[in-house]
Amino acid sequence: MSFTKSIGLGVAGNFAHHLEQAGELKDFENVVTKEVNAPKGIFPFYLPESKSFLGLYPISSDRLELPNYECNAQVEPEVAIAFDIIYNDNQEVISLNAKAFTAFNDCTIRKEGAKKISEKKSWCNASKGMAKEWIAIDKFEEGGVMDNFHLCSFVKREGILHPYGVDAPLLGYSYFYTKLQDWLIEKMNEQKDFGPLEDISLHLKDSNYPTEAIVSIGATAYAEFGEKNYLQSGDEVYVVVYDARKGNADIEEAEDKIILHQIVL
Repeated sequence: MSFTKSIGLGVAGNFAHHLEQAGELKDFENVVTKEVNAPKGIFPFYLPESKSFLGLYPISSDRLELPNYECNAQVEPEVAIAFDIIYNDNQEVISLNAKAFTAFNDCTIRKEGAKKISEKKSWCNASKGMAKEWIAIDKFEEGGVMDNFHLCSFVKREGILHPYGVDAPLLGYSYFYTKLQDWLIEKMNEQKDFGPLEDISLHLKDSNYPTEAIVSIGATAYAEFGEKNYLQSGDEVYVVVYDARKGNADIEEAEDKIILHQIVL
């Protein structure tokens, strides 16, 4: 499934400790949030119709291509949500309708001197990972289908499977459900070009006001292997979203489990 007409957005700092482990907390030192645990902002990883590097559709479901220079790339295991975007007559976002969710790899290069988050996020047509399978969202609030799902990730290197991100319940996101939805709407309308962040309303305008967004809602904290090891050619990446009532984080196929599997090139 292709989402070439959907804007691709990510949330920065929506899981405790991720930014510290990724060495990116200093990038946001001048970004003021309304709450201590609030995410830092949103960033684009794909802009339909853009003539910049962000206009290249970056999502693959089976391979991950590293840049042809030393890049220090890390898996960023996330959940992605497909939202319908509703605008008012002034082209302001007034509603987001959460439709479905899946496993996502917001792979990031640790690039010294990058002025914007987006500069670390997209470099070729296989720089992101998204599973083919999706789970429908019945309601984006407590009591809905997402309540019991967990997110975890692994990297297989030389035949050995290593936990890469910690196993975390989706309810462990700092902002989730209605709080996340309202915050996304606010940022899509009001976030300005400041520090590592960008003016999202301008990106929506330049993308001819897309009616759908794929939003990666934040990466988990890293397990020890993930914190200390960058990706190498030949690695295999697994990002798993699973219903904790019906199984565990095993990467074998199972009921109510989505597995993104990418080969690193």
